[in-house]
Amino acid sequence: MNKLLIVGTVAFDAIETPFGKTDKILGGAATFIGLSASFFDVDAAIVSVVGDDFPQEYLDLLTNRNIDISGIEIVKGGKTFFWSGRYHNDLNSRDTLETQLNVLADFKPVVPEKYKDADVVMLGNLHPLVQMGVLDQLTQQPKLIVLDTMNFWMDCALPELLAVIKRVDVITINDEEARQLSGEYSLVKAAAKIHQLGPKYVVIKKGEHGALLFEGKEIFFAPALPLEEVFDPTGAGDTFAGGFSGYIAQSENISYQNMKNAIIHGSNLASFCVERFGTERMINLDKEEVYDRLKQFRSLTQFDIELE
Repeated sequence: MNKLLIVGTVAFDAIETPFGKTDKILGGAATFIGLSASFFDVDAAIVSVVGDDFPQEYLDLLTNRNIDISGIEIVKGGKTFFWSGRYHNDLNSRDTLETQLNVLADFKPVVPEKYKDADVVMLGNLHPLVQMGVLDQLTQQPKLIVLDTMNFWMDCALPELLAVIKRVDVITINDEEARQLSGEYSLVKAAAKIHQLGPKYVVIKKGEHGALLFEGKEIFFAPALPLEEVFDPTGAGDTFAGGFSGYIAQSENISYQNMKNAIIHGSNLASFCVERFGTERMINLDKEEVYDRLKQFRSLTQFDIELE
């Protein structure tokens, strides 16, 4: 079984959308990535940090999904990272109400010995120095390194971010971030510029409008499934990344053609994530539902056309 090493936050979120609000609930990039990747036949582990205020039931939840948590440091007397946000009516934009770094402020990642030779590494959204610290601990070059990042790091840690980007094979960012990172409005030109920074593959997420995969001059587009209900977009991008990296790790195939399949699997799982607050939908999701929706994706994207 291939090893998937996941790096990112395990956290508390408090979310407000036009459909309601929550108190502190389970969140964090690594949590969403791990839950999504657990739908594939992979040996997955999370590297992260929490305080001793983090409930044991949440750790048990990850363990019960066959996710190794030996790389999650528990800081005695520490408080877990907390983020609070309010989404606007269109759900595409949000305001951060509060961010408490807490134990994340001094986090020094430690990769468990068993996963220092991971086949696939998924670097979730974190400070680039933390992401670099994980790569530096690996004992062999992974078959694939995937990086997810955001505009915050482009604003406050660009040199460090560029150093990490040089070392990865795939970068996944949204359209706004792609434009900021490249200085190009056209996403085709933006992807070309980002290729020059290091990654062989560029994945640009467009939320409810799907995702684009670029390799050189090759472009693949995966639509997002039209949904009756979108409740909370928190974690959708991370869920996408977990489906993408989990599928790649399971299939042991890192070709461009197979990445098309990975994009669809990522989009499929992300479509469930947005149907409830936080991780609720992913926790209660079963494989039969995932398979049935994959069939919907296939019918959405396949057609016959006669070309003369």
